[in-house]
Amino acid sequence: MTATAAPPEPVAPAPGLFAPRLRAMTVGSVALVSLLAFEALAVGTAMPTVARSLDGLALYGIAFGGPFAAGVLAMVASGIWCDSRGPRAPMWHGLVWFVLGLVIAGSATAMGALVVGRVVQGFGSGLLSVALYVIVGRAYPEELHRKIFAAFAAAWVVPSLVGPAVAGLIVEYLGWRWVFLAVPLVAVPAVLLIHPGLRAVGPATRTARPAGAVARIGWACGAGVSAALLHIGGQQRGASAVTLVALALVGLLVCAPRLLPAGFLRAGRGLPTVVGLRGLASAAFVGAEVVIPLMLSRERGFSPTAAGLVLTTGALAWSVGSWLQGRLPAPQSRATLPRAGLACIAGGTAVVALTVAPAVPVLVGVLGWAVAGLGMGLLYPSLSVLTLELSAPGEQGRNSSSLQLGDSLFAATVLALTGAVLAAGAAPAAGDYAGTLTVASGLALLGLLLAGRVVPVPRAAH
Repeated sequence: MTATAAPPEPVAPAPGLFAPRLRAMTVGSVALVSLLAFEALAVGTAMPTVARSLDGLALYGIAFGGPFAAGVLAMVASGIWCDSRGPRAPMWHGLVWFVLGLVIAGSATAMGALVVGRVVQGFGSGLLSVALYVIVGRAYPEELHRKIFAAFAAAWVVPSLVGPAVAGLIVEYLGWRWVFLAVPLVAVPAVLLIHPGLRAVGPATRTARPAGAVARIGWACGAGVSAALLHIGGQQRGASAVTLVALALVGLLVCAPRLLPAGFLRAGRGLPTVVGLRGLASAAFVGAEVVIPLMLSRERGFSPTAAGLVLTTGALAWSVGSWLQGRLPAPQSRATLPRAGLACIAGGTAVVALTVAPAVPVLVGVLGWAVAGLGMGLLYPSLSVLTLELSAPGEQGRNSSSLQLGDSLFAATVLALTGAVLAAGAAPAAGDYAGTLTVASGLALLGLLLAGRVVPVPRAAH
């Protein structure tokens, strides 16, 4: 009697983001990212009212630069902490610092106290942002990385659409304090959802503190102070602005390379280029984003609301691009999505620059900005995925912090320099807008030329 072969067992489908073991972690992580984004955007809307209420206009700049500096330090500390102890402790400490800062800021009766709260809050945000990346690397299977980072991108985009309006309503009807005090009501439950899954992602035993950790903290302090000076200097005018920005740039040139991957300045293959592309893309997009509303209002007569709607098209397109990259088949080359994204950013921003000319319809610029937003959606999640792919388990924290540091420092530098250029004269001229938009397009084009270097040199076979 001939034996018949048993039918092959069906292959289990890959788990989704909302599979039973990942569902709570996915909901909590996306909610937490969305809250971090909302708070970052809402404070900008509320701060003019806060400064008037607390008679604190003199500390207005440090209310933004302080938390930025604290965030730089926290990102480095969180990366070291995650690699040696796992992401659970940085996540919980980040939540405590974040909530404590919000409570201090929301209950402040003087601008100085509010600044302290903002600095504490910024430190917590930095701890949380890096810990979330490490959680993705350790808790989610590799085939889901593109999708979860797409969800994170959408969690940033949605607050950019509704955050300022919601914050304005809160300030008008509930008071500015609730812009700070309402967020912990959701942040704490979000981390509680993540917590059960954290038990499976920390190392079984504590590992030694990474070599050079103390030195990295020192360089992070220098970079943080330089970033704060850069932010404050970008809001000044005249000689004080030039002095502060110059000191800040020198500090960043000395400190930042020591916090980023070796080979970053020469665009070394693999991770150094991945971090560099994230910074170039951020600088290009943010540099254009701050110019567009001013250009449309001054040169084309747009109202603030209409100019804001133009920016909304870019945010929506960003969300679409993130959704697409999470559902497209995995490309054969790691460089494909970064190249596509940077090409869209460079081309779209160049098209926006054309609308400085009165003969070019504004609709052309709107479409160009949508293309640039699409490019950011294709690029950002793909670079986050590449960072984890190129990181050993004990290096995910350090490399995730490098990725986010490059993003933040590049954007801050371009914002300060753009502000200085636009404030140099009595009123910006059409050439100033065209020039800054062209520089933004050029930064993305430089990234496009370097994108092939995200692929490391294959190791020789032994």
